[in-house]
Amino acid sequence: MEETASLSQVSPRQKLQLFNRGQINESLTSGPYHATDATREAIRNGADAVIAVGGDGTLHEVVNGFFWDGKPVINHGREAAHSTALGIIPLGTGSDFSRTWGWKNDPHEAVDRIVKGLRSRIDVGLITGESKDSHYFINVADIHLSAKAGYYASRYKRFGKLCYVIGSLQAFMGHSNHDLRIKVDGGEWETCSQVTALCVGNAKYFGGGMKITPNADPCSGDFEVVILQDFKWYDFILNLHHLYKGTHLSVKNVSSRSVHSIEVEDISGSGNIFIQSDGEYLGFLPRKLTILPSVIDMIR
Repeated sequence: MEETASLSQVSPRQKLQLFNRGQINESLTSGPYHATDATREAIRNGADAVIAVGGDGTLHEVVNGFFWDGKPVINHGREAAHSTALGIIPLGTGSDFSRTWGWKNDPHEAVDRIVKGLRSRIDVGLITGESKDSHYFINVADIHLSAKAGYYASRYKRFGKLCYVIGSLQAFMGHSNHDLRIKVDGGEWETCSQVTALCVGNAKYFGGGMKITPNADPCSGDFEVVILQDFKWYDFILNLHHLYKGTHLSVKNVSSRSVHSIEVEDISGSGNIFIQSDGEYLGFLPRKLTILPSVIDMIR
């Protein structure tokens, strides 16, 4: 069993429970994408599970470690029915993916859950661009204002959850809505006018507890896409409670649909429309996002 951060917050009794299930190899991350490399190594070495200890950023890197060159990483000596599982001990600032499952930042509760070992197959999102490089996400990918806010928020993590407020305020400065072009499930191109934010949810929450894609389900085989159009700064203030409760789908200029894939382009070709996934900055449009159904075993 492989981890990606320290179990220092777990009691000795619970550590023993994990040791009794097999050998633990603890890997302390030392920089960007270290968790990705450690995960690939663990899977190739036949690990029963990789346990991500940390926040959504750590989880994002671990999920990307389950893949290599556009394909799942495998251990050739292990049967497909006994693939390496993903486990989560949430300890991050937002831990938004864990909110979809009702999990708290409680390492003791998480270890008890992992020890039980119940597994479910979950979906993962695939993002590709003009470079054809593959990138994976497990929670929410978002475009334009919310992605820009996440980019700025990452600079203020030292302020805890307040970083999301600071990032949003900075993103609003000089913001303007843009016309985007989308193609859903390989169909015809559609124009979405004055887009403020476009969010593609495999799970429900982002931004420190905002229930942005309330109907998303990581086991459904579909994304939920929510588009906010022609929002002004005061629209966010007036509807903030709806966004956190997940009741915003009835608000004016908010739409939702279920998709298997979506391509998004900036009509103006400005090259400055941000995209992020799981809170990690990826660059700018265009991008294609595709669901990979039931591709990872998760301990839940």
